[in-house]
Amino acid sequence: MITGRCLCGSIRYEIDGRLGPIVYCHCSMCRRASGSAFATNASVRASEFRVVAGSELISEYESSPSNVRAFCSRCGSPLYCRWFKLIRIRLGTLDGDPGERPVAHVWASSKAPWHEITDSLEQFEQAPSDIVRYTAPAPRD
Repeated sequence: MITGRCLCGSIRYEIDGRLGPIVYCHCSMCRRASGSAFATNASVRASEFRVVAGSELISEYESSPSNVRAFCSRCGSPLYCRWFKLIRIRLGTLDGDPGERPVAHVWASSKAPWHEITDSLEQFEQAPSDIVRYTAPAPRD
């Protein structure tokens, strides 16, 4: 099981499934929502995600049609985005090592002009469909 929480610890969540591909998103909305050069995200099925404490403190903002961003109303931590039947977790809120590593930079065409991508991960101008239309990997043994 994967667990996570906001900065103040008031909101806690659990994930029963596996994370989808971990990506660094450089789109302007993720940059603004994170206050940084990019956001580190991974998708999980909504049915495998649950808030176990502090649900009353979650504030949501629909940043674009069908994309709802959630954050803690007490400490301001960005937690996840809801997009159809997916939850895109902000990996900075995880309690431990998810066991997976980032696979790509998406929306590199929109990256902050003051940030240079220096690793060897693949870069995509937009987000490829296999990342956008996430299909969970096979269950762990």
